[in-house]
Amino acid sequence: MSDFVRQLNDYRLTTAEILYHLPDHPALLQSYIWQEYDLAPRYPELRKFLDFWEKHLDGPLHSVKVANIPIIKPAETRFADAYLTLH
Repeated sequence: MSDFVRQLNDYRLTTAEILYHLPDHPALLQSYIWQEYDLAPRYPELRKFLDFWEKHLDGPLHSVKVANIPIIKPAETRFADAYLTLH
């Protein structure tokens, strides 16, 4: 499915910051950024990725922060705060 069709089907650009413990130094945390089109609020793509992480990677997960934004949305109108003329 193309990105445009996914956006029309309410997929949103989703970014997740994943904090995980380093396998050799469990007291230290490392950050990983994941970004993909996904459906809020269930996030099936992110869940598949996190399931893969837990099954195949050594660094245990600490926390996941998720943010998303719809790409296709109604136009926004903003008014200018100032109007300046240069001579």
